[in-house]
Amino acid sequence: MAIHVITGGAGFVAVNLAGRLLDRGVGVLALDDLSRGRRDYWEPFAGRDGFRSEVVDLTDLTAFRAALAPAAERGGVSDIWHLAANSDIPAGIADPAIDLRQTFMTTFNTLIVAKEVSAQVLHFASSSAIYGDLGEQAIHEDIGPLEPISNYGAMKLASEAQIRAAVEAHLPRANVFRFPNVVGVPATHGVMLDFVHKLRATPDTLDVLGDGSQRKAYLHVEDLVEAMLFIADKAPARYNVYNVGPSDEGIHVREIAEIVRDRVSPAARIRYGTGSRGWIGDVPRFRYSTERLARLGWSPRLDSRAAVLRAVDQIVAQETGRP
Repeated sequence: MAIHVITGGAGFVAVNLAGRLLDRGVGVLALDDLSRGRRDYWEPFAGRDGFRSEVVDLTDLTAFRAALAPAAERGGVSDIWHLAANSDIPAGIADPAIDLRQTFMTTFNTLIVAKEVSAQVLHFASSSAIYGDLGEQAIHEDIGPLEPISNYGAMKLASEAQIRAAVEAHLPRANVFRFPNVVGVPATHGVMLDFVHKLRATPDTLDVLGDGSQRKAYLHVEDLVEAMLFIADKAPARYNVYNVGPSDEGIHVREIAEIVRDRVSPAARIRYGTGSRGWIGDVPRFRYSTERLARLGWSPRLDSRAAVLRAVDQIVAQETGRP
């Protein structure tokens, strides 16, 4: 059985991906240090053939190699889905070592072990954060210069560069997915989960970072996983880079705040901050071009607003235990 390794395998996107890969009949080895992922996210797969999980620090190269050894012996690792990274942008601003370690060094080590186990494809979860703040300019894959304004974006961009060099040197194939804001469950972070937590703590008031004018594209995780698998199947080159997201121009933070307020605590007053940035390193608005992926033949089922509406219902159910 072909083995697909998922790094960051107990994370939000990873557990959605794992289920789809198992449905395809491939083996899945999920690796995670559980710094952000959760062990209980693996429980639905415990009885499924071909699924194995292990807690491992991917920045420890010896431990990483040891975790892959059984899979390599049982038939080899065909694909590595590298999703491990620090997902907390403000934390990386406060301490740059977090992104260096959890985002770049996990990539560096993944490329080392990919070569050692003769993996055929590396799929990399990159980010729109690599582009920086381009305002209203439509962001396409060939735009430049790339000037990220967060350590998270900088380390994702450095990871992309390292992967491109690996393709030239030894890696047979790589697919780079540049994510927008991804929503859905199991939610571990993000603006919607933050708003739900705030309203449960203070039902009469919702405090919002920034003035609410921030506008971003949102993609539901179910659509994201479909896009990743589609690109893996259809992308034509050895090295492929795709913006993944909806074709609309996004939804404002004030609209998200209102949607969550109406769902959780309709009488609450929304209290906005000042300025268009929610935090240092935040890109307040961008227009994401997904024309390249559309030409390949894929488009999402949900636009940004529909993705947010679905995700809010799912997150509220996750946090309250009620539909």
